[in-house]
Amino acid sequence: QVQLVESGGGLVQPGGSLTLSCAASGIIVSAYTMGWSRQAPGKQREFVALITNRDIINYASSVKGRFTISRDNAKNTVYLQMNSVKPEDTGVYYCSTNLGSWGQGTQVTVSS
Repeated sequence: QVQLVESGGGLVQPGGSLTLSCAASGIIVSAYTMGWSRQAPGKQREFVALITNRDIINYASSVKGRFTISRDNAKNTVYLQMNSVKPEDTGVYYCSTNLGSWGQGTQVTVSS
């Protein structure tokens, strides 16, 4: 059974940084496409970033140049490094696989 557990969310000031983690069990993260999505209050869930099993990386235009997705195969964990955050980055961040599995999400709030 695939299980994804996100962590690292919290309150951060505009311009600050935060690193989200997605610890996986039941799959080997390096063998699949792993992604991050987010959902702001009152809005639909939107794509943020993904990394494939061949290390192809894509970002949403709204986060390109500020966020970095990476993978630690030894820890079977995927990360999302968030720099220069903005209030519009606020939302629940979810980890997922191309198998259709999702984590429970972690809240990120960007506010002064």
